[in-house]
Amino acid sequence: MTPISLAASHPVDPERMPWIPMGRPGLSFKPLHFFKDDSGWMYLFRVEPGTVIPRHRHTGEVHGYNLSGHRKLLDTDEVIGPGTYVYEPPGNVDSWMSVGDEPTILLITVRGAVEYLGKDGEVTGRVTSNDRLQTYRRWCEEHGASFLATVE
Repeated sequence: MTPISLAASHPVDPERMPWIPMGRPGLSFKPLHFFKDDSGWMYLFRVEPGTVIPRHRHTGEVHGYNLSGHRKLLDTDEVIGPGTYVYEPPGNVDSWMSVGDEPTILLITVRGAVEYLGKDGEVTGRVTSNDRLQTYRRWCEEHGASFLATVE
């Protein structure tokens, strides 16, 4: 007989969650899950039309699924639309822009950190899951909102 697991699922309803501003205009997110030990996060990412995601490198792998809108990869001019899955291996460097008339919304799982790069490849900024978690906690506290994402 198989033992019964005592672990429980933790549903998160993103419809109950507002879009949380990420600091720069045109960027917002709905956090779904933060992995323990600052090792990554999963979120819905909203990028308004015309907004550029600057050149950056991922220290871990990234899985992105395009839910709506379109984004153009600035290194290849490839346009990615709804229903497209993109895998980015650790060390991947890219930059892209939301194109068209509607926001680009992605379901993304990020492992590791995101390092923003300058013209000569130098790291100009770094974002970890703990940084995103603190952004979300601070926003909830400032707006009296319930903390809905899971952390484990």
